[in-house]
Amino acid sequence: MYKIDLNSDLGESFGAYKIGSDANVIPLISSANVACGFHAGDPVVMAKTAALCKESGCALGAHPGYPDLVGFGRRNLAVSPAEAKAMTTYQIGALDAFCKAAGIKMQHVKPHGAMYNMAAKDAALAKAICEAIYEYDKDLILMGLAGSQMLVQAKEMGLKCAAEVFADRAYEEDGTLVARSKPGSMIEDEDEAVARVIRMIKEGKVTAITGKDIAITADSVCVHGDGPKALAFVEKLRNAFAAEGIEIVPLTQIVK
Repeated sequence: MYKIDLNSDLGESFGAYKIGSDANVIPLISSANVACGFHAGDPVVMAKTAALCKESGCALGAHPGYPDLVGFGRRNLAVSPAEAKAMTTYQIGALDAFCKAAGIKMQHVKPHGAMYNMAAKDAALAKAICEAIYEYDKDLILMGLAGSQMLVQAKEMGLKCAAEVFADRAYEEDGTLVARSKPGSMIEDEDEAVARVIRMIKEGKVTAITGKDIAITADSVCVHGDGPKALAFVEKLRNAFAAEGIEIVPLTQIVK
């Protein structure tokens, strides 16, 4: 039996602006990455999302990003490692307050957007993020891009980590995600996306945008919660996993 964590980026509504279908998606996944107010989310949304996770038994983690509400955290910012570390600590602490109030424990931390993609390649940035997590709570699990500097730095300091793959994103040959600004960056065909994910889990391989097969490790699969077809896609993935003998479990059952 293969095991995989199924995660989604949630809690992204802000004030009067509603994004995603959190109440419908959360019962179908095993881990929720909750926005912490910098790139999306607000205190009310964070509280509601924590409550939804508690109700459904879904594990949750902090989804810290750059302070860029207008750009949804997807624009590269020039910040020092010290700034990135402080930003990460601040956001973990903010979400953890709502976890404690709800009587649940935070499972993981997954950086968001530009911070995530920059830390995949930048060792100093990745180390700063990992230090923030380790110093806050060394039992937290870092969720980072498979093969990235985030996982390298986490392992070096003894921080638990999980390799994440993406159902709906194309890969470069070096294992990084194809930039959203490039054509073909998003996998639009749901059946193709499902087939790619199953191959990543069972064979440890994915076809890069160049057509070349590359090796990849999959501990967790991300489905973006802000897409219009997010709910239908999560349901399709779950059905495919059941048919392929792949069990959906939280990261704590995969990362020891």
